[in-house]
Amino acid sequence: MAKKKTTKKTTKKTTPNLQETIIIGAGIAGCTASIYAARKKMDFILLTEKFGGQFYESGEVLNYPGIKQTTGAEFSKLMEDQLSFNGVKPKTGVLVKKIQKKGKNFLIKTNKKDYTTKTVIIATGSHPRKLNIPGEDKFQKLGVTYCAICDGPIFSGQEVAVVGGGNSALEAVDFLLNVAKKIHLINIHDTFNAHQYLIDTIKKHPKVNIISNAKTVEIFGDKFVKGIKYEQDGKTKELNVTGVFVEIGRVSNTDFVKGLVKLDNHGHVVVDCQMNSSVPGIFAAGDCSSVHEYQYVISAGNACTALLKAAKFLAQGGNKK
Repeated sequence: MAKKKTTKKTTKKTTPNLQETIIIGAGIAGCTASIYAARKKMDFILLTEKFGGQFYESGEVLNYPGIKQTTGAEFSKLMEDQLSFNGVKPKTGVLVKKIQKKGKNFLIKTNKKDYTTKTVIIATGSHPRKLNIPGEDKFQKLGVTYCAICDGPIFSGQEVAVVGGGNSALEAVDFLLNVAKKIHLINIHDTFNAHQYLIDTIKKHPKVNIISNAKTVEIFGDKFVKGIKYEQDGKTKELNVTGVFVEIGRVSNTDFVKGLVKLDNHGHVVVDCQMNSSVPGIFAAGDCSSVHEYQYVISAGNACTALLKAAKFLAQGGNKK
């Protein structure tokens, strides 16, 4: 009697819990990407150490289209409600430690567990570089700010100080020219590292008092900022101001991708106009990207683009190997 032939079943290996995309960061960029991912019915996860990002660094918000007036905290609540409406539940308390390439996918290593995904959207933002002087933390949002465009109008008709000597500091002064009564620009160096047109504009403007070779050492006040102290020529001097704009640069939250994607000199993820990083399948949006424009509306637009391009990347087959 002939033996009956048996056929061995082959099963295609799959990666358990493989996501289509993982979004890292829950500021406006990460939240925007998540809303679009939810609307597209994608398999995705939103990971964040804490919810809100720069929302909690902002005071009054008056320049977001469609929202006449709000605060960072109120805006955060609106965004949280919109995520809930779309069924998005951020995984909070999650610190991403490293991203590794794993075959044609990516392994996300965190303080809690590992995740595997086909694409990644980095939206971890950045944080202002601080002076680390007495009074800086105490008076944050009480006269100390890190964004002239965001908070400048609050100080309309008042006397303020801008600390810094690069493009961000001079751009802040330029914005404040039509807002503040007088602007003291405190520069630790004797020259500016900024665009010449900004230097020329600011040097000749009657509202601007340039203080060079000056080290800012303290911000003081009671309930709100009342002044600032600086050292110059071996002496401690002070100015009576109601607002202090610290503009000495920002630090991108991108340590976890060093060595994986290309970063610029300031640690931002280098992206093209479609928010692609140097590694296919990894996208970046918002303040952590090389776009270098720290505005809510720009971060939201970047994030929308990143998510749509990630979806297109997946539709075209993703990474081949």
